[in-house]
Formats: sequence, structure tokens, C-alpha cells
Amino acid sequence: VAKKGSVTDLSPGMVKVALRNAENLGLDVDGRVADAEKIPYEDNTFDLVVGHAVLHHIPDVELSLREVLRVLKPGGRFVFAGEPSTIGDFYARWLSRATWYATTNVTKIPALNSWRRPQEELDESSRAAALEAVVDIHTFDPDDLAGIAREAGAANVATATEEFSAAMLGWPVRTFEAAVPPEKLGWNWARFAFGGWRSLSWLDDNVLRKIVPPKFFYNVMVTGTKPAG
Repeated sequence: VAKKGSVTDLSPGMVKVALRNAENLGLDVDGRVADAEKIPYEDNTFDLVVGHAVLHHIPDVELSLREVLRVLKPGGRFVFAGEPSTIGDFYARWLSRATWYATTNVTKIPALNSWRRPQEELDESSRAAALEAVVDIHTFDPDDLAGIAREAGAANVATATEEFSAAMLGWPVRTFEAAVPPEKLGWNWARFAFGGWRSLSWLDDNVLRKIVPPKFFYNVMVTGTKPAG
């Protein structure tokens, strides 16, 4: 698909991991620690810019998209995926909190105590969740995100959404996995979690997409191009 590429991240550790993975895969990739609002590459450098779960962490989304368009070649495309929708984030976090509360309290029952993680591990998970709430700055309505991209100067802007019922399973599953000892969850659990997600993803794509408004799905994707003129 591509002969070479570049990666950027605000975290030096993430850049290091990305470069190591690229080397292991035999890919020609360079990496830089960078702020998405000030991308350290020249104008008209890239044919394609791709990001996943990035925009909702950036304080000024429009500014970052302007930077993306600056480093794209005329006619080049950007694609950002894995951004939380406003409605999806609401029900996902509610389901996650409810699952955490139920699991951590039910496992206090003596007969189920072997399913309870040590308290220090539960506390660490709670701190991680609190930090996530701090760094997750934005949620997006798909139409609003498209508008931000157009205001930044993008052409041919389009959005898509995915995961409705699949997200309603996925978030409780991940939360439950964080609340119980990993050795309690064997192959049957993995089959249930993955199989359930696949089945509900099929339901979302083939049935619910026809009747549920796009903004109710959890993940938002946005794409656009740099004007050729």
C-alpha cells in the first residue's frame, strides 16, 4: 500500500513502540515526538494522514486539522477513526460505571471472593479511569465533526459511524475484565466476548444501521481531502 511512512505522538514511549513495531515488520518508518497542533513536517509532504482515537484528546481540533491539511499534498486525504460520539460516550460510560459497581460489590460476597481482584489493583484501575476522563477532552456529533473539518479547509468531507449494540457489549466486557482476576477468564470467556462482538457488529451493520440514527453509534470516523487548487 505504501513504501514508507512517518509516525508522531506526544508520548516518546509511544513513538518508540511504533518504530520498534515497524522495524519488526520490515517497514520504512520514521518517528517524531510532536504536538498534533504543530506537526513537525514541511508543507505538502504526505499523500495520506491517518489517525485513530486521536482527535478527542486534542484541545483545538480545528487547528490540528489545519496542520494535517498543511502537511498533505494537494489532493491528499486524511482519515481519522475511533472517535467517540457524544451519545455513544454517554451510554458507554454509564454501562462501564454500572458494570464496575456491580462487579466490585458482588465479588465482596464470601462465596465469590475468589473473583475479586486485590484492592490495590482495583484502586489502580480506578485511578486509570479517572485519568482517562481527564485526557478525553471531546466527544463528537458526526455532523459537527464534519463541520469542523470543513472550517479547517478540507474538501470532500464525509463521516461514518460504527458500533451500536456492539459497543453496549464491548464496554461492559472490558470493564468486567478489568474488575476480576485474569486467570478466572478462560477460553470460553474469550469466545463469548469476541463472538458476541462479531455477531452484534453484524447486527449493527446489516440491520440497526437502517433504523438507528448515525449519531447513536459509538465510533465516529471522518475523512476529507486537501483542495487540489
